[in-house]
Amino acid sequence: MSQPVIPVEVPLPVEVSDVTPEWLGAVLGVEVTGVEVLDRHSGTTGRARVGVTYASDEGGSPTSVFVKLPPFDEQQRAFVSAAGLGVAEALFYRDLAKEITLRIPGVHYSAVDDDNRYVMVIEDLTADNCRFPRPGDDDVAEWGGSLVEELAALHAPYWDSSRLQDGGDLVWVTNGGRTGRNVPKGSGGGYIGMALEQFGDEMGPTFRRLAELYVANTARIMEATLDEGTPTLIHGDPHLGNLFIETDDAGRDRVGFLDWAMLDRRTGMRDVSYVLCNSIPAEIRREHERDWVARYLATLATLGVSLDADTAWEQYRLYAVYSWVSATSTAAVGNRWQAAKVGQGGMRRATAAIEDLDTVAILEDRLGV
Repeated sequence: MSQPVIPVEVPLPVEVSDVTPEWLGAVLGVEVTGVEVLDRHSGTTGRARVGVTYASDEGGSPTSVFVKLPPFDEQQRAFVSAAGLGVAEALFYRDLAKEITLRIPGVHYSAVDDDNRYVMVIEDLTADNCRFPRPGDDDVAEWGGSLVEELAALHAPYWDSSRLQDGGDLVWVTNGGRTGRNVPKGSGGGYIGMALEQFGDEMGPTFRRLAELYVANTARIMEATLDEGTPTLIHGDPHLGNLFIETDDAGRDRVGFLDWAMLDRRTGMRDVSYVLCNSIPAEIRREHERDWVARYLATLATLGVSLDADTAWEQYRLYAVYSWVSATSTAAVGNRWQAAKVGQGGMRRATAAIEDLDTVAILEDRLGV
């Protein structure tokens, strides 16, 4: 979908109230007579579902769109700006979405300005034939396998690509959306300390051991594991809440991916371990994870990328650390990023995974402790 050219003198909206009929009409390239905020909420970005009415029935114009802006809360806005998260996602939708073969929201408009403001106007998936998966879904085992194949399709074209390195056109992926910066994403030592205080007694000895190890060695863990494996373009945050499933007219399901603010240049197995370990119920993950890793490798192979099975399995075990850190950090802050019960559910699933995979042992080996 090509983007209309918005005059440079038209500022990007910062608040939902700035998404006026005139501005949205310029974005969509058609005369808009009214906008209605159908829903709005704020987290790592501000989000609004907006109904749209037009001067005439053009046909094909969306009756609603999804608008992403800086967070509405000033403190959260400062955090996201410092980390470059919103900027990185806006650049993804502006510059990369058109070449990604995965099912992602359609892009009507995406822009970044020199003041770190950004806006994304994307497809309203709730208005289309899409659903949002949950851990208790009856078909988790079915879409789990297609999920890893989709990740392989994302990773393969950018495997060890010079485009993601210094001088490449996608170097902004590595530096959080701005050249000259390299923001390590997902370190979270302080949050893990908070989680240890809140949940350490109830979550068991493996949780406590990893939490204490992580708090004491955050920088060393980042250095020891961050760059293991061949780098590629990764989603960076493919947990259950950032997925959707589209059913076509023949009844076939396809997994799609939302929220690209954490995209990065890291090994592909980090994405695989991340989503399987904190989003798939433990009993289903245990039954299928080896087959799913094999399907990931087989899909890579069909796309011209070779990854040794033993190496991949060791990476899978190791990168369960990041799945656990993300879920546990989310649980530590209560309702700030997600509903508390959602964060705690991810933490429990990820803790089960690090126990099953003996992740603490492989991490201790990397650290020499």
